[in-house]
Amino acid sequence: MPEIIEPRVLKGFRDYLPDAEKARNSLLTRLESVFRSFGFVPIDTPALEYAEILLGKGGGETDKQVYRFTDNGGREVALRFDLTVPFARFMAEHVEELYLPFRRYHMAKVWRGENTQRGRYREFMQCDFDIVGTDSASADADIVLVIAEAIKALDAGEARIRINHRALFNRFLSRVGCLDKSVSILRSVDKIAKIGMEKTKELIGAEVGKGIADEILSFIEPEKDFEATLGKMASFCARGDQEADAARKRIQDVYDIVLAAGSADYLSLDPSITRGLDYYTGVVFETFLNDLPSIGSVCSGGRYNELAGLYTTRSLPGVGASVGLDRLLSAMEALKRPLARESLPQVLLANIGDVGEVELHRVASGLRSRGISSEVFPEPKKIAAQYSLAQKKFIPYALLLDRSALERRVLPLRDLEQRTTREFSNLDELVNFLEAAKA
Repeated sequence: MPEIIEPRVLKGFRDYLPDAEKARNSLLTRLESVFRSFGFVPIDTPALEYAEILLGKGGGETDKQVYRFTDNGGREVALRFDLTVPFARFMAEHVEELYLPFRRYHMAKVWRGENTQRGRYREFMQCDFDIVGTDSASADADIVLVIAEAIKALDAGEARIRINHRALFNRFLSRVGCLDKSVSILRSVDKIAKIGMEKTKELIGAEVGKGIADEILSFIEPEKDFEATLGKMASFCARGDQEADAARKRIQDVYDIVLAAGSADYLSLDPSITRGLDYYTGVVFETFLNDLPSIGSVCSGGRYNELAGLYTTRSLPGVGASVGLDRLLSAMEALKRPLARESLPQVLLANIGDVGEVELHRVASGLRSRGISSEVFPEPKKIAAQYSLAQKKFIPYALLLDRSALERRVLPLRDLEQRTTREFSNLDELVNFLEAAKA
């Protein structure tokens, strides 16, 4: 007898049982509806890329998390760690086949070999949406508006979209003479939520000294409202700095658009939001649920005008964001937010035993042809066991076809929640009832 292999999954990976997968699929469906309502179209890219494609711009910490190996053909390959870098390669390769500006969404798995924690796995689903081919406040604002609409559609509760502009931070660093250390400073600031203000101050102080560290921490402290915070940030930059002025105008324009669209309540200006990845060049944002901020950002992104430059000389400015679906699911479970439990089959055709499966499948096919999802129980069994299956799958009705019903030419429908049975004289009458109940 062969040795039994212990069934187990790798740390940081997990299986999805039906209820969890239905909940995830429901969120994906709602997100897709939001994306399409803003004119985004779907694409897909390979999970496996040449390593040089993925390691070109992710950044030092990200490179350490990439799953990479040499394949059987001797090629250096890697699993995608996000959907943005493969998208940059995709745009460079297919730009002549597309149209600009190009709005895409992509919902797929990515892999990172990082430390696991609640809501954070090594294999997880990302839902990206991007606008490429324009460097405009309108496109930046559209990404913010999509995030706001997605939070509403997912019924995730109140949330804050924290926005910032990398150029304002960089111009401030230029004024204090630390621009050459911007990458390490930005990454230290990006860790505030995880390690706290004092530890962040120590990290920055070790780089640039205590005095400048104090000034950096003063810069990232928000004021009472959006306008006051923006004014203070600009005041920390050199007077007449054109890049800083342009960044301030971009942030203000984005805010004005979001305000006009009715979603300004979601938006706050947070100078500490920097995004650790190197490829962001302008507006950046992170989204936190008010009732569970400790879980981290559930939707992050920003403008990356130079990312595609790794793969093409053509200018392809872009802006986008990514929904961390698994983290969002964990948050909604922790907050006891309603997750989808709708059944796929609306009717279970019970197999009572005195009517053959041929007849059951004939009726089920007739229901499906009229838009009613139907499942045939495959073999005769005690009715209690069949009801139990239906309830576990959240199927609300059971059709009780037996010889007596066929002889009387009726269709008995059992409401499994109310525990009542109603008879219908024909299939159309039954379908009308089910459609009305579904609505």
